[in-house]
Amino acid sequence: MKQSLARLLPKSVRSDAVTIPVVRLQGAIMAGGSPVRQHLSLAGSAGLLEKAFSHAAPAVAISLNSPGGSPVQSRLIYRRIRDLADEKKKTVLVFVEDVAASGGYMVALAGDEIIADPSSIVGSIGVVSAGFGFQEMIRKIGVERRLYTSGRNKAVLDPFQPEKEEDVQRLKALQEEVHQTFISLVKERRGAKLADDDDLFTGLFWTGERGHALGLVDAVGDMRSYLKSRFGPKTRMKLVSPPRSLFGRRLGFFGIESRGAEIAATAAEGLLETLEEKALWRRFGL
Repeated sequence: MKQSLARLLPKSVRSDAVTIPVVRLQGAIMAGGSPVRQHLSLAGSAGLLEKAFSHAAPAVAISLNSPGGSPVQSRLIYRRIRDLADEKKKTVLVFVEDVAASGGYMVALAGDEIIADPSSIVGSIGVVSAGFGFQEMIRKIGVERRLYTSGRNKAVLDPFQPEKEEDVQRLKALQEEVHQTFISLVKERRGAKLADDDDLFTGLFWTGERGHALGLVDAVGDMRSYLKSRFGPKTRMKLVSPPRSLFGRRLGFFGIESRGAEIAATAAEGLLETLEEKALWRRFGL
């Protein structure tokens, strides 16, 4: 009789089957996002995370694939995951796909356990800034640069002016502060698991296998096998997705579809974002 009644219950609440919600966090980490390119940011991931942590499950699995990006957005996503984990009393399991490096690794630190494929790329605990200098180009094509400021430092590192050593040193000082914040977070979350290695915080990156030996990840493996080993062979995974409109198209969590005019208006910005994103991925050979 009990078995007959159990069959009437949804599979996710049957006593012999555990369903683990899965959130996919993928892409370069940048504030906002455009209709042309979807990036990883707190605004874009907050709704998915809230939905995942509302499930009646012992854990939340996060499938992570990011080469990094904004340190602020990385920390905001990390903080939101940890706040939800503490509030809902759930274990967070982060599974690294191709890469969790730089800001991507900062997000991975939100996991109570980090599991990576042996060939994944992890680490890159450092800070980088990049740009271009165009002063010679505009001189050669006969363009005159006119810049008016109030405040002697408002044009710091302007790409159309020669680079100044004092500006570079100021930028490096800022980078060092952000780097130290990153290092402190790694030490806080990984603690005694970390190996004693001089290269750990130099910005180098490693395979998941080597990252395991260094204490950057807890295990090597894949999500399906790991979850079934952890919660039983009948464990199921449920991908958490954004809601859909009446016509079946995905909506953002604000319920607004992108329009053609908006896409056209942001096309140039989207191109620059695409180039920046490709540069992040290609740094790791992806």
